[in-house]
Amino acid sequence: MDSPGEGLRKRRAGGPARPSEQLNQLTPEQIAQGAAMIVDNMSRVISGKRDTIELTVTMFVAHGHVLVEDVPGVGKTMLAKALAASIGASVKRIQFTPDLLPSDVTGAPIFNQATRQFEFEPGPVFANIVIADEINRASPRTQSALLECMEESQVTVEGATYPLPDPFHVIATQNPIDMEGTHALLEAQRDRFMACVSMGYPDESAERAMVRARDLGEPIDLVRPVLSLADVTQMIVSARRTYVADAVRDYAVALARSTRQHAALTLGASPRAALHLVTAAKARAAVLGRGHVLPDDIQTLTVPVLAHRVMAASPARGPEAMLQAAAIIRECMAGVRVPVPIRS
Repeated sequence: MDSPGEGLRKRRAGGPARPSEQLNQLTPEQIAQGAAMIVDNMSRVISGKRDTIELTVTMFVAHGHVLVEDVPGVGKTMLAKALAASIGASVKRIQFTPDLLPSDVTGAPIFNQATRQFEFEPGPVFANIVIADEINRASPRTQSALLECMEESQVTVEGATYPLPDPFHVIATQNPIDMEGTHALLEAQRDRFMACVSMGYPDESAERAMVRARDLGEPIDLVRPVLSLADVTQMIVSARRTYVADAVRDYAVALARSTRQHAALTLGASPRAALHLVTAAKARAAVLGRGHVLPDDIQTLTVPVLAHRVMAASPARGPEAMLQAAAIIRECMAGVRVPVPIRS
């Protein structure tokens, strides 16, 4: 079977593809092949974290933003850089610091001496993949500069609106909120991330392999793109066509609504969370080579998609906060009936 890249090259050989042809370009098997290529490429520089890599790639295919939350030094930034390096797309990295201004992210009008006029100078957010490194070290005001970008893929400056590249994907890293010099992300900001993943410490063998690899230089420098921007765009567009039965869609909605009724939560999952859960499940099915979503897809993704959005009545701090939210989400899942297939 043709790979995503091969399928696209054959289409181009016969002339430019119409939008309707592009929507039907890739089969689930081709999407699965493309995703596996990216996962394998990223695994060359990130040892022992294949599940985390697969989840991150799935969110990329779902066209969703990803928040990577964990203690310093476990490879959060490397995960983002490895994904960016595996795809032939424009990449910008923003190091969030306390003195970073919103205009440093979005861009600002600059006076042109030649034309004697102000012209908009795009900021680093104008890229296909934006790595927002240590996002919670910036002030809430600067964090808010990403709200419009992440929801509407555009930037508005002084009344003028500028579209961002398509696809547009944010991978943000953050340290636990009890670390020195950090600010908690705004609820609206967290809700715009499709999923939150945690790296965790590597096992002993993976840590030894990581240390040995550094003797020969930076492994990330050896990573080359395995798919073009056109290839991954086709994967994203095609994954949206994955079939979802009404019962499975209703199951996702019921899970999100159950968090709003849990006594241990003061803030449950938003309607956007239910939408993200279904979209992510479509991508997971496609990445696994299926043309339809199963309840198992919803169950597997419920914690990473919902847990970072809820707020506990008695919140824990640091890494324990993630564990607390995940435990509450699992309690909610236990109280929602799982749909079963109807046998003829």
